[in-house]
Amino acid sequence: MIMRALISVSDKQGILPFAKKLVKMNIEIISTGGTAKLLREAGIEVLKISDITGFPECLDGRVKTLHPKIHGGILAMRENLDHQRQLEELEITPIDIVVVNLYPFKNTIEKENVTLEDAIENIDIGGPTMLRSAAKNYTDVAVITDPIDYDVVANELQQSGKVSADTKYGLALKVFEHTSQYDTMIATYLRKRKGAKEYPATLTLSFEKVQDLRYGENPHQVAAFYKDVEKSEGTLINANVLHGKELSYNNINDTNGALEILKEYNGEPTIVAVKHANPCGIASSQTILDAYIKAYECDPVSIYGGIIASNREIDKETAMKINETFIEVIVAPSYTEEALQILKQKKNIRILSLLNIEKQCYGMEYKRVLGGILVQDRDEKLLDGEPKCVTKRQPTPQEMEDLLFAWKAVKNTKSNGISIAKGKMLIGNGPGQVSRIWALENAIRQGKEKVIGAVMASDAFFPFEDSVEAAAKAGITAIIQPGGSVRDEASILLCNEKNIAMLFTGMRHFKH
Repeated sequence: MIMRALISVSDKQGILPFAKKLVKMNIEIISTGGTAKLLREAGIEVLKISDITGFPECLDGRVKTLHPKIHGGILAMRENLDHQRQLEELEITPIDIVVVNLYPFKNTIEKENVTLEDAIENIDIGGPTMLRSAAKNYTDVAVITDPIDYDVVANELQQSGKVSADTKYGLALKVFEHTSQYDTMIATYLRKRKGAKEYPATLTLSFEKVQDLRYGENPHQVAAFYKDVEKSEGTLINANVLHGKELSYNNINDTNGALEILKEYNGEPTIVAVKHANPCGIASSQTILDAYIKAYECDPVSIYGGIIASNREIDKETAMKINETFIEVIVAPSYTEEALQILKQKKNIRILSLLNIEKQCYGMEYKRVLGGILVQDRDEKLLDGEPKCVTKRQPTPQEMEDLLFAWKAVKNTKSNGISIAKGKMLIGNGPGQVSRIWALENAIRQGKEKVIGAVMASDAFFPFEDSVEAAAKAGITAIIQPGGSVRDEASILLCNEKNIAMLFTGMRHFKH
């Protein structure tokens, strides 16, 4: 039989109606500080924790509930006769419901200029302890940490006078997930504040579910979308869906890939088109309309059913051009009203707006492998110092501009990758080949006659001079690559023979 509930919440949402329902069922309420004050002001009779423990709250509220009369009441097993004997001897009353949510540590550390002292004071001690005690004893205690569960518990109590075993189990599971996330946030904040460079001996990650997805990469795979606990501007998680059906797993993955590439091209109007996580069109120009036309012309076949990312507002004329082909997703900082109405004519296109779309994102990257996880810094650098010209011929200013354009593209292309560019436009892209020469041949084949006079970028060094030979035959005039092969000299000599300028960056950009 439910006799006593302990309520101590930072988030007061929904607590008054729930508490009133408990009182109507003759359940006694004990509470702490601000929660007790709120309940009493609402006319709800409350016993203060200090009335139970015989000790006042002390140390500026740091110690309230850490007492045997509280935790004994929570942890005592009802069917254990020895536990019940001890409760009687120690004059401890069982606590049947625990309603606790924690100090707002996340909200605190998100404030500008938050001090370490403020963060530390918002680390809850008594709350997690009560939650874990109640969750451990879930067969006898219903524990609530999320206001969304108030109605579930209240309805079961009103219908049967008890909380079902399945509900109590689910509530306990939610508690351990919640306290684990809470501790992870604290550890992550302290590690970042220290500026620790090394990876910790144990790694615990925390994400919050945004939504369940219809399925994963394929219909037989179950999937969901989670977000970082910390704020992250300019990321897909902050996008506002203006039109279209729910984003799929593949939509999210590909749109994120388009955003990552777009962030490389800050400064002037740029369109990025992505298909299956690889760029199939990139172009920068004076206007977003011209950038889109050029990006489309990069690969008019592959862009069908692809993703488009723009770093400028989409206007009427650009929207009209976009509507000439089937596009799965378009993301941009904003749209004119006319553009929006034009794009909405396509029922299935997903239209997303995203503020701070050019904002750079930093941090770690994670990749699941069987039995573990790989962790690395994001590939944030484009270059490590000025590229070095290793050939007799120096690149022209126009070639230099296009070489850097192509280098940004290949940095975001699956390895082995080759990107060919001309006039700040991706002419051909060869992603994900097991042989570098195959990647180059694919890129040349895609670019056709436009390759003549273009430049190329390779994400890693040339193991043989065959790539230079193929580039020269296609009419490519300049190359940027990491260098570092034992056969570099052969490639350099061939470039000199073919009058091709070649730059070494000294760093590679594998993307697996």
